[in-house]
Amino acid sequence: MLFTPFYLPIVGMAVLFTFSYLSIFPWSYKIQTLLLVYLFTILLPSLLIHLYRRYQGWNLIEMGQRERRMVPYIISIICYLTCIYVMERTHMPHFMSSIMIAALAVQIVCATINIWWKISTHTAAVGGVGGALFAFSVYLGFNPVWWFCLVFLIAGILGTCRMILRQHSLAQVVIGFWIGFLCAAVAILFF
Repeated sequence: MLFTPFYLPIVGMAVLFTFSYLSIFPWSYKIQTLLLVYLFTILLPSLLIHLYRRYQGWNLIEMGQRERRMVPYIISIICYLTCIYVMERTHMPHFMSSIMIAALAVQIVCATINIWWKISTHTAAVGGVGGALFAFSVYLGFNPVWWFCLVFLIAGILGTCRMILRQHSLAQVVIGFWIGFLCAAVAILFF
């Protein structure tokens, strides 16, 4: 469950609160921020997509068809935009909103590609974690090799699962990962 696309922004935020200078923030602020991110990146998108799926009468496998993924993408994008807006209005540190901007960039690029070709958003999300890790290692000056090993291991397991479930081909899994990686790295380094 931790490696679905919706959970990765909150995982990234928790990692930032644990391993960066943001660890000095009080626990109440950290919990408040994590609840905000949870609300807009997990709870609302999951609930709204579930309601949309039930309204359409589709099961989870039917929802995985490329043509049926556009409305869930739009729901997610709107929720992520709202989260970024709230974070900006409350003057949260840029590192925190940059994770959301990176996740939004991955969503938008995946939604755009989905118009023509189905791509794995699961591996794109894990690739986004890898790209964010790369960008933060540049900013904060740490060696990310062992973290990269963990990210690549998780991406390999997740991609294999998606192929075993016949939800994606190898190309969709690999390209999804690298699109996520590039979008997150560029969004964090340049925005």
